[in-house]
Amino acid sequence: MNAPDIRPLPFARQQRAPWREVLVILAVAGAGFFAGFSFATHASGGVQIGSGAPEGVDFSPVWKAWSVIDEKFVPASVATTSAADSDRRAESPEQKRVWGMIQGLANSLDDPYTFFLPPVENQEFADDMNGSFEGVGMEIAVRDQVITIVSPLKGTPAERAGLKSGDKVLKIDGLSTQGLDVSGAVRKIRGPKGTEVVFEIYRDGWSAPKEVRVVRDVINVPTVETESKGDVFIIRLSTFTSNSPDLFRGALREFVESGDTKLVLDLRGNPGGYLEAAVNMASWFLPSGKVLVTEDYAGHEDNIVHRSYGYDIFNENLKMVVLVDRGSASASEILAVALHHYGVARLVGSNTFGKGSVQELVEITPETALKLTVARWLSPDGTQIPKEGIAPDVNVEIRDEDIQAGKDPQLDRAIEILNQ
Repeated sequence: MNAPDIRPLPFARQQRAPWREVLVILAVAGAGFFAGFSFATHASGGVQIGSGAPEGVDFSPVWKAWSVIDEKFVPASVATTSAADSDRRAESPEQKRVWGMIQGLANSLDDPYTFFLPPVENQEFADDMNGSFEGVGMEIAVRDQVITIVSPLKGTPAERAGLKSGDKVLKIDGLSTQGLDVSGAVRKIRGPKGTEVVFEIYRDGWSAPKEVRVVRDVINVPTVETESKGDVFIIRLSTFTSNSPDLFRGALREFVESGDTKLVLDLRGNPGGYLEAAVNMASWFLPSGKVLVTEDYAGHEDNIVHRSYGYDIFNENLKMVVLVDRGSASASEILAVALHHYGVARLVGSNTFGKGSVQELVEITPETALKLTVARWLSPDGTQIPKEGIAPDVNVEIRDEDIQAGKDPQLDRAIEILNQ
């Protein structure tokens, strides 16, 4: 069934092609690049795998350490593992050592975005990038050395169970989370659909922790959500997954057909994802050929310049604000900077994360991969995204009192600006 043509609205370019023609462009555009906490997956045919040790490198200490472990190591205690670690138990001690050696190589680079993905983590990453997985549906982080809920996703078991942003997770299935990192907590929380996970939760204002039981389900990440407030249309984009371009196209169609004249693109808390998705989205607002972002390989190989595909369906009458905050990273920053650089949108909120590097996902074995920083992102003016993040045009902070009261001063300010 053919998609409807764009309606004749004052902010749309009437001479542009109808939606059905643009749909074809989107359908054939590949999704091979990542950004953000995801990355650029380029062909690695140029990587030569040698049959021996690199020239000039003495590997004898490695093999000596291996032999000493074989001869002398005795575990300090009998380890207990959960069902979530069953796949790891199936690996031999020797195989675990190999994975550990590769991770050690990655750690030696002192780069927070370079790390090794063993089989289980590699599969979990692939599931995340496809936008669905089995679990409870919440983002977590370590704050003040405590596993803390950043946000439960809408419509997920975590939200239905009453878990909230800021809740502290003290125990998972009766086991203390003290000293546990995020990846370790995620492994304990995730599990097959229909199984139960029990949290011990402490929330500010409670006199004592409470037990919260959550039944796991298939979690489909709500990539795009839309809402209208008056004549302001809001598109919330939570991540840049492989299906984001199609969902964003649908949201733009909804915007055009709503008759609203002002647009807020909410990228707050969006950590990134496929670069190709960000390029596609920017292309709806910019002419063909405009530079969106450059991958700077510092001379190791030719730089790669990503340009607008030129869907460019809106004219200068479009009023637009992009909302950003500390959780907006990489692909979010690329999209926000491009729209701001060319005068399409103003930025409102707080400083972004400051993720200015490119990662390549390199297959090490069919089941494992190495995520390696290989380049830097350069904005359209040729500067790197700063470590301190991108400063918005209008800085608006959200206080704890605002969250508790259900207020959103950043969105309120964006709407105020659009209505001026």
